[in-house]
Parts: sequence; C-alpha cells; structure tokens
Amino acid sequence: MATEPAQPTDKQPTPAGPSGEQAVPAPDAGQPVPAPGEGQPVSAAPGEDQPVPAPRAASGPLDKTAAAPAEGAKEPGGAELIRFDKVVKRFGDHTVLDHLDFSVRKGEHVTLIGPSGSGKTTILRLLMTLEQVSEGVVWVGGEPLSHERAADGSLKPASEKYQRRARKKIGMVFQQFNLFPNMNVLRNITEAPVTALGVPKQEAEARARELLDLVGLGDKADAHPTQLSGGQQQRVAIARALAMKPDILLLDEVTSALDPELVAGVLDVLRDIARTTDITLLCVTHEMSFARDISDRVLMFDAGRVVESGPPSQIFGEPREERTREFLRAVL
Repeated sequence: MATEPAQPTDKQPTPAGPSGEQAVPAPDAGQPVPAPGEGQPVSAAPGEDQPVPAPRAASGPLDKTAAAPAEGAKEPGGAELIRFDKVVKRFGDHTVLDHLDFSVRKGEHVTLIGPSGSGKTTILRLLMTLEQVSEGVVWVGGEPLSHERAADGSLKPASEKYQRRARKKIGMVFQQFNLFPNMNVLRNITEAPVTALGVPKQEAEARARELLDLVGLGDKADAHPTQLSGGQQQRVAIARALAMKPDILLLDEVTSALDPELVAGVLDVLRDIARTTDITLLCVTHEMSFARDISDRVLMFDAGRVVESGPPSQIFGEPREERTREFLRAVL
C-alpha cells in the first residue's frame, strides 16, 4: 500500500509554568486535549491525506478570499447531521477534495475507505476546523460550520470564535494519542470537561471513571501515559473524546500507530461504542473487517470524490465500480 506524505503541523512552544513545568493550555470545548507544546486546541497528528503545504494555524487569520459557497449550494435536510455541499479543498495547485457532496444522518456509522491521498483525512480535518474549505459549505446539525450567516442572511467565511462554538459537539480521535505526559490518566480525561465546559470536578471524575471502565482501563486512573502501552494510550484518547459527550465522533486511522498485537483491543472498544451508543461515527480506516463490522454505510473515495457508496454487504460483497474492486483486491 502506498505511504502518504506526512502532514505538517503548526507547533509552537508552550510557556513554562511557575514550577518550570510546561503550562497546560485551556482546551477547546469541541476538541480532544492536545499534548503540551501544540499551538492549537487540538494537536494535528500526522494525517494521511495532505500532500503539500502546512495548514492554516488555528490561531491565524482566516483567509476571507476563500471558502465562497458554491453556486447552487443548498441547506441540508432535517435528518442530516453532517453535509458536505460542493466542497473543494486545495493545497496550492493540488485539489484534494473536488466538489464533494455527501451527508451523514444522525446516529449513522459511516466509514471512508480508499487509497492514500484520496482526501479521507482532509474531510475529518475540515469537520474539526483544522482546515478551511476552498469552496463550498460544510454543514453540521443544520447550521453552517465552514461559514456563518451575515446580517443579510447570506453566508460568509466563519470566524474562529464562531467555529469554536459550532464544533463543540464534535470529538476526534487521532492517529497519535496526544496525551498530556505530565498528567495522570484521570486528569487527561477530565481536563477538557472541567476547563472548557465548566463541568464540576467531582462530576467529571465520576464520568471519567465510567469511561475508563468502558475502555477496559478502570485500574489505570492514576497511571501516567508513559506507563501505558500504545494500545492503552489510544483507549485513553478514546475515553477523553467521549468525555466531552460529542454528538459526532471522528476516527482517523486510530490503529495505524499501534503494534499489530495491540490493534484488536482498540477495535473491540470501538465496536462496543458503535453497538451501545447512538453517537454518529465518521471513520477513516484501512481495517476492512472493522469497517464491515461497524458501518451502516461505506464510502469509497478516490481523487477527492466518492466513487461508490453503499452498505458494507454491497461494497465488500458486490462492489459495482471497477475502482472499488481494484482497491479491495489490493487490501483484502
């Protein structure tokens, strides 16, 4: 399988606190807590889809010349929780998403598959507002995410303040774990709910312990990340994302950084979450058996477009498009 180029990240040093320890930045309500030293609320783990320039830093100015709604763009229907409407994303001269149209219904589990560089991770990064659209509109919960409404009702590129508020119900689990090494597991999970959502500490800790039980780490609350295996750290990252009580959970190749023997445990946790909650899942993975197990619908991507969409039984059993068949022969 082709290896995608590493995605650059925007990192800035975090100032030291009074004790000489790195000060912990206040996390954003809509995102998982980053590792110290990241310059934005959610640290951007190396992505799979971005081949060229560094993304706009979350704290930088918004490019007001970009992100114009496409002609004929329409507002989403009531049952749609996520909608990409004629979305284009370019990095320099390279078009990663090409007038992309697709939607996800509330409670639906959708998996994105396809070759490296086809635009899958870029979709998740647009939903987390780690990137901005070049054209088109991203909608979440019937409201624009990539844009906000002007006084006359038209859409204009969204400010960062607007996007921070709009993405509060979106959580993401990255390829890398991005845990605070200077905090124990319990505080890694409670930090964002307490500081960003204002959840009382006792309530946040009770919720965190429930989530640790859910991911099979009930006895690791006092451990530090360096004392955990990679699979255990990723399960903590999953618990941390769920602690924000998101309506939407984005999963970006969450097993790609794990040793093979650790993959099954993480996938089992995600299968349990998919089976026992009504959370909306949008997942990027090369684990085809996992995609088959948890998905209501699978989307095959290539060159920034949806090649084929259907239930797992169709995509994996009787794919209609030759490009889908070609990809599956290579990975199964």
